[in-house]
Parts: sequence; structure tokens; C-alpha cells
Amino acid sequence: MSEKDFIAGMDSDVRKSPVRVAFVTRRSSPNVKVRDEDLVMSHPEVFLRSAVAIQILAVVLVWIALLWDAPLEGLADPMHTPNPAKAPWYFLGLQELLHYFPPVVAGVLIPTLVVIALIIIPYFNVNIQAEGLWLKNRAHRLRIFGVVVAVFVVFLAAFQVWVALVPTLVIAALMLLAAYYAAHPETPRRIPAKPVSFWIMTWFLTELVVLTAVGTFFRGPGWAWVWPWR
Repeated sequence: MSEKDFIAGMDSDVRKSPVRVAFVTRRSSPNVKVRDEDLVMSHPEVFLRSAVAIQILAVVLVWIALLWDAPLEGLADPMHTPNPAKAPWYFLGLQELLHYFPPVVAGVLIPTLVVIALIIIPYFNVNIQAEGLWLKNRAHRLRIFGVVVAVFVVFLAAFQVWVALVPTLVIAALMLLAAYYAAHPETPRRIPAKPVSFWIMTWFLTELVVLTAVGTFFRGPGWAWVWPWR
């Protein structure tokens, strides 16, 4: 063989370079460093887990469908429309917004802004390292946080959207609590270590659940507020 058949290099990662030639002299020994990687291959590890999860979910849904009937009403009668006429549960949050905002705002502007935000936010350099929101530049971030919360409070209060204002204030209080913990090293670090993406998604899911629950259980004839036990 010629000298070009052999390539010598320094690499101790057995996963990246599984095949190599080690030259051992009399005064040295091969030292291979092995450590568990934080990431796994999408195939077959992640693919297999996803397939198993999908199969389990399908079995559970079929089992539920066999045991309980779907909560369907009678045939639709155009001469006797139900009051209130509620949308499917996954649209009840949007229908609840239509109660407070004009149709253009609730039906077009807000959904469009949400979709656009979900598309463009990943392309911005927003906390890529997923570090704690309050662990760096705490004072500066608190000022930005105060302005954003004030804008949301004024906007929701102007339209009297109390069902969306209350969850916003709750999430804001939790974020202030996390900022307080971040300033005291002796306190638990689990909450201050949450990134900004965690807080945005928590607020979004909380609003979604609250609006859907209000539209499902607290809206009666004429979309008026009613208590579920009445």
C-alpha cells in the first residue's frame, strides 16, 4: 500500500470516527474518551418513539370511541336554531374573542398576527441558547417587560376583555416572581432558569384554555354570562 492509503488524525470521539488506526508506542497507550451525547439520531430513535406514541394514542382513541358515544345533538333544523349557537370546542376561543372585539379584529387581525408571529419568530435571534430570562440584564429586561405588560393591560381593558386580562396578569405575576428569585441566589433556580419562549408559550396556552372554558361552560342564551350550575 502507498502512504496515501492511511490518514492520521487526532480524534477521540468513537461515534464520529468509529474506524481508525491507533499507533501505540512503548511509552504511551491509547486513550479513548467516551461521553453520552445530548442529542440522539432522529432515525431510528426519535422515529421509533414517535411511531410507538402514535400507535398508543390511536388505541386509546378507538377504545374511548367504543365505550362512549360522541356528544352529538339531533339533526339540524333551520327553523329552530339553537341559542346560543356555539362553534366546535376548538373554535370557541375565537368565538369568545368575537364577543369582545369587532369581527375584523377578532376574526382576521388577531389570527393573522398569531400565524405570522409563529412563522417569523423562529428566524429572529430570540434567546437561542434558551437561557433564563432574568439571569442577564435583569433591569433592562424588567423595563421592557413592564412596557409590554402595560400595553396588553390597556388594550384588553379598553375592550373590557376581562377573561383574557386575568390570565395575562397571572402570568405577569409569575414572571415577576421569577425575576425576584433570580436576584436571590439562595432561592430555587428552577423558575428563573425558564427562557422567554417558555413564558410566551405558557401565556398563549393559558389564554387558549381560559377562553375555550369560558365559551364552553359560561355562555348561555344570547351569549350572555351564565354560571354552569344554574
